[in-house]
Amino acid sequence: MSFKSFDLNPAILRAIDKCGYTVPTPIQAEAIPIAIEGHDIIASAHTGTGKTAAFVLPVLHLLTKKGHHKKQRGQPSVLILTPTRELANQVTQAIRDYGRNVKVSSVSLVGGMPYGPQLRSLSKPIDIVVATPGRLIDHIENRNIDLSEVNMLILDEADRMLDMGFVDEVNKIANFTPKERQTMLFTATWDGRMASLARNLLNDPQRVAMDSQPTQENIEQRLHIADDVAHKNKLLQHLLNDDSLTQAIIFSATKLGADILARDLKALGHSAAALHGDMKQAARNRTLQNMRRGKLRLLVATDVAARGIDMTSVSHVINFDIPRFAEDYVHRIGRTGRAGANGTAISFALPDDLMHLERIERYTGKQVPRLTIPGLEPTRSLARKKKKRKYNSKGPTSNRNSYNDPKHKGGGRHLTQPPAHRRKQRAAPKKTVA
Repeated sequence: MSFKSFDLNPAILRAIDKCGYTVPTPIQAEAIPIAIEGHDIIASAHTGTGKTAAFVLPVLHLLTKKGHHKKQRGQPSVLILTPTRELANQVTQAIRDYGRNVKVSSVSLVGGMPYGPQLRSLSKPIDIVVATPGRLIDHIENRNIDLSEVNMLILDEADRMLDMGFVDEVNKIANFTPKERQTMLFTATWDGRMASLARNLLNDPQRVAMDSQPTQENIEQRLHIADDVAHKNKLLQHLLNDDSLTQAIIFSATKLGADILARDLKALGHSAAALHGDMKQAARNRTLQNMRRGKLRLLVATDVAARGIDMTSVSHVINFDIPRFAEDYVHRIGRTGRAGANGTAISFALPDDLMHLERIERYTGKQVPRLTIPGLEPTRSLARKKKKRKYNSKGPTSNRNSYNDPKHKGGGRHLTQPPAHRRKQRAAPKKTVA
């Protein structure tokens, strides 16, 4: 199958050829014809499978059809919601790439950016709005935008929006759009929360599900056990000497940790930079642009970068801090192995990270292979944290080890009750002096 089989507008096909794409991915092959026919869609596929083009291409095609829309100032025909600024920028860039030969206008409304340029864009006729929920609601409440003419609503990375607590905002935004719209929901994971959201927003949707395996087969996964942070740094230095590592995203659990690690790597002579939510949007855009242009080899990021970064040049993902949630692990390692390329995902685990690792392995359905580096072997093994015994006014709360448990040796006696020999001494009458 080729993109020509979708009967897309010839101008869009020329743009696709210019981008170097010839064969659609499975999610694109399934979703594009359904979208063009006007059906609501639930599309679930793991990260890196081409979901963005699966909705951008039919959107552009439908907008070029005569009589499909009427341009009005501040009244878009298409609304695309994304959870993060980075993902909004990725979608906006895809619209520009695939729509370079058609007369379609788009605007990005994201937080962290000045209102002035956004207001100027909304004062003109627009076709597509790509927005994050918070900033879009600001514009709605200030009456800068009118969603009454939206005939296509698309939720990209809908599972991430729920993870970030945007469910109320999404439902509120949807209420400002016509009920007779076409709605498409794209997600990397599917669960009860997603099903509930779909029931509220979609009308008789067609389901497209690709590959239930959460992680891609073309990503090699490895795990190194580390004794402490100093040991992690030694492991990282060894891995960075690998010539096969062309570009890497290194994930840190905290913003401060990302800044410190990026600073230390730069001091060692590596081309590295940090990326996290406390940075101004202009600085984040500049960092990502430097990464795309090859000026940076290492990007030290928090989970803000786990979604929305689409770079085929990223050969490695390194989890300097193992994520607490299995879904974050899948989205992190999905930053490599893009567009069918092979990738490598390496994680460092401290001895008390066993619980998080087990959660990841249950979710992905496979064990992450444990590897060691000669000379950098760990001195400790992964171990489950011991539960601390909790005490209440009557003693410890655990059953078998409680002094209040009659089945326990010596049980049935309150912690504050004195031993038997002392009770006898206290009970004995005091001697009187004659």
